[in-house]
Amino acid sequence: MPKLVILDRDGVSNYDSDEYIKSPQEGQAIPGSLEAIARLNQSGYRVVIATNQSGLARGLFTLDDLHQIHAKMHKLLFDVGGRIEAIFFCPHDDKKKCRCRKPLPGLFESIAKRLGISLINVLAIGDSLRDLQAASAAGATPILVLTGKGRRTLINKKGFEDVPIYDNLADVVDNLLDEN
Repeated sequence: MPKLVILDRDGVSNYDSDEYIKSPQEGQAIPGSLEAIARLNQSGYRVVIATNQSGLARGLFTLDDLHQIHAKMHKLLFDVGGRIEAIFFCPHDDKKKCRCRKPLPGLFESIAKRLGISLINVLAIGDSLRDLQAASAAGATPILVLTGKGRRTLINKKGFEDVPIYDNLADVVDNLLDEN
């Protein structure tokens, strides 16, 4: 199995908000998520993020704001011994009909191309149906966490009934590292 894990951002590593995460102050890590990423890194896993950020297209925040949010996340991860190798994001809203917006697999295809790998057997952890759909369409192995929109996703995960479900990212990592 490739030692790469793809994470959704909002609802997996940090709290989600229906009002969008628009500033570094609003970006708050879910307890245990940063340490889980650090444990992945320390076990030889590369970690990248694939995230829809339609708030850019909606004018809710700027590219600079997004970079500041990610800079905060990188610093907090560094402080616990972890790192995100890269953050791939779609800046478009649903109206654009782009290929990079999940549930389409464009972000995942960009990850595979940039890293020069196949996503077969790569774990992709998300909290929404569109995360599961994009991962599956790209050949990755989707995993659902119940943080963020995860509990809502449980209600309608048609076609993804067999996807593993965990309470949070830390639980996924505990299970993964226990298997290895």
